[in-house]
Amino acid sequence: VQLQASGGGLVQPGGSLRLSCAASGLALDQLTVAWFRQVPGQEREGVASISSRDGSIYYSDSVKGRFTISRDNAKNTMYLQMNVLKPEDTAVYYCAVSSVVLHVKKLTPLNFYDWGQGTLVTVSS
Repeated sequence: VQLQASGGGLVQPGGSLRLSCAASGLALDQLTVAWFRQVPGQEREGVASISSRDGSIYYSDSVKGRFTISRDNAKNTMYLQMNVLKPEDTAVYYCAVSSVVLHVKKLTPLNFYDWGQGTLVTVSS
């Protein structure tokens, strides 16, 4: 099982980035998929997810209306489109999947056992 995250970088406030997470050894369409982010010294924060049970989408309040999570089953890849980026979005972003979490009401790292390596997003002028 491997999750390969990419797409991070330096962007100015108000800009956009798209993160990708390519999966191998598992089928994303059978799992709950999610993006998390972490700032050094802080807990890992759930950003967005797509639940396996019903395809429902969750966004944290901090990114709602600006970020969009999606999944391309044919490519076995998940994405996080990030628009109107703010300095407080600066973090290492991780993709993760779970066969245990079927539906997300509040996204936490609990029961997510497969993780990508993280990609750094820096929002700064």
